[in-house]
Amino acid sequence: MKIILLIILTMSAFAANSILTRLALVSNSIDPSNFALIRTSSASLILIFITVIIQKQVPKFNYSSVIGAISLAGYLICFSYSYLTIDTGMGALILFGGSMLVMFIGALIKKEDIPITRFIGAILSLFGLYMLTDPRFSGNDIFGVFLMLIAALSWGIYSIIGHGQKKPISNTTSNFILALLLVIPFSLYFSGENKTNSYGFILAIISGAITSGLGYSLWYWILPKINISSASIAQLTVPLIAALGGYLFISETLNWQFYISSILILGGILLPLIYKKVSK
Repeated sequence: MKIILLIILTMSAFAANSILTRLALVSNSIDPSNFALIRTSSASLILIFITVIIQKQVPKFNYSSVIGAISLAGYLICFSYSYLTIDTGMGALILFGGSMLVMFIGALIKKEDIPITRFIGAILSLFGLYMLTDPRFSGNDIFGVFLMLIAALSWGIYSIIGHGQKKPISNTTSNFILALLLVIPFSLYFSGENKTNSYGFILAIISGAITSGLGYSLWYWILPKINISSASIAQLTVPLIAALGGYLFISETLNWQFYISSILILGGILLPLIYKKVSK
């Protein structure tokens, strides 16, 4: 029960990242590169404070933290830019639908015991993701979709790396410090024309310090306690929370393909669970 509650809290934090990013960008209060920079910086600062001051540990850097930082930086940058043109729920569905498939492949590589119903569910989810991103089915901005798919790939890799970590906060701190070194030059070079005002600045700090820094640390704490395929499934609750937030706070509308894709992707998630209950 404790793990379930923590997973719900973490998924809510992930959804909040989509809502906060979209809120900041549609208001033209900050550009994507500066949002990514402030988000990464504030996450790094809060994590350094927790790791060094509270836990009295020193972040350690190794091969996995370098790979984690590269994937984290790729996610942070592509995530911010994609939300210039993609609605909140749509972006979250692409992100976590895509990352689910990446993590599912990771589970296969690690030779986890995966039942046939989960394979069928993954195929359903893949088709749902295809419907959501294919231009023949959707009116999405193709470049925005492409960026979110890269973010999905990056987040999937980041989560797979986190599955083997034993010190979640310390490892997350190392990842964010190294990711910041990658985000800084990118942000300085690609900084847009929109000047950052207090509204965009505050939203970026909340997204960084709370829903990213603390949220990702919690995710790294949870990951070693569940298998990769279960972790990938848990994340697909995020798009529904994000879509609700987009509807409530940004007045976004949801089209038919979002609903059908949601049914297919979430149906793919629930299929092995429903089959398991029925077979009993």
